Amino acid sequence: MRRKLKTPRILKISKVEDYKIYCVFNNGEHRMIDFNEFFKEWKLKNKKKDFRYSLLDKKIFKKVSLIDNTLGWESIKKKIKLSNGLEYNVSYELDPIVLFEKSEPDEKRNKENSIGKIIRMARRKAGLTQEELAKKSGTTRYYISRIENDRSDIELGTLRKIIEIGLNRSLNIQVK
Repeated sequence: MRRKLKTPRILKISKVEDYKIYCVFNNGEHRMIDFNEFFKEWKLKNKKKDFRYSLLDKKIFKKVSLIDNTLGWESIKKKIKLSNGLEYNVSYELDPIVLFEKSEPDEKRNKENSIGKIIRMARRKAGLTQEELAKKSGTTRYYISRIENDRSDIELGTLRKIIEIGLNRSLNIQVK
C-alpha cells in the first residue's frame, strides 16, 4: 500500500505526452496528470487574456519543469501583488496538493516496480501457497497476501526472510 502523503511533492517528471504529464510523487507512486481536465475547468478556449492560455501551445506546455517539487513553467510569468504594494513576476507553478488530487495512478509503471508481483511469481514457481511461504518465513498468510497485492510496505529484513528463507532463493538488489 502506498503511504498516505501529508504533503505531496513531485520528485521526477518521467514523461510528457500530449497534455499528460507522468511523474513520481514523494510516496514513490507513479501518477499521470491529464491537463485536458484542467483546461476544461479553466475554460481557456477563448480567454487569451488568461496567462494560462499559452499552455495550450504544445511547445510551451512541453517546457514544464520541476520548480520546488511541483510543476511549473519558467516561460510563463504571473504577476503577484503583495499587501505592501510591491509587485513581482513569478514563474507559473501549480499547487502539488491539487496536482496529486487530480492525478491518477499510473498502474503500468507502478506494477513494473512491484515487489509484490515478484514475490507472487517466485512463490508460485516454487509451488508454495501463501500459507506455506508465511510459515517458512515467519510471517502470516495475511501479510504475504498484503505484500503480493501491494497493500503493505515491506522492510528489507522481512523481504530477505521471505526470499532467502521462505523461498530458498538469494536476494539480489540492483540499481540500473
